[in-house]
Amino acid sequence: MTATGTFGLSTEARNLQWLLGNLVEEVPGVRSVAVVSSDGLMLLSSDPATQQATTAATGGGRPDGPRGSSADLATIVSGIGSLTIGAARLMDGGGVKQTMVAMEEGSVFVMSISDGSLLGVHATPDCDMSVVAYHMALFVGRAGHVLTPEVRSELRKSMESTR
Repeated sequence: MTATGTFGLSTEARNLQWLLGNLVEEVPGVRSVAVVSSDGLMLLSSDPATQQATTAATGGGRPDGPRGSSADLATIVSGIGSLTIGAARLMDGGGVKQTMVAMEEGSVFVMSISDGSLLGVHATPDCDMSVVAYHMALFVGRAGHVLTPEVRSELRKSMESTR
């Protein structure tokens, strides 16, 4: 994970960035990760805008690899979250805990965080889905109580300053 400028961030915000970095580095098959607020704004990213800006400056346009940068993932996660929440309401299904989309060339996992934020993971087609889901649940368990309105605001500002 490329740091988004941890200087000046609170301990809670740095801990969340560290947890996200561990998720990316320790779980085989994870391509990118994004944490999105309930209003659709990216809070944390495994490949922040600074990496995208570097790629664009070198003439590469998008980051290497398939579309699936964290910015793209954040948009997808927000849309999947809205769709599944609406479906759950129509079906009287209660709260949505987790959504998984399996594709020929990869998977997208979306998991709710206690404050209405969402954790999204883009993984390779050969990933162990149960391992990815397990580590996502660990992240959600650790991040849920830390992701206060103050920390969300701080993370948003940090993401905006890297753009």
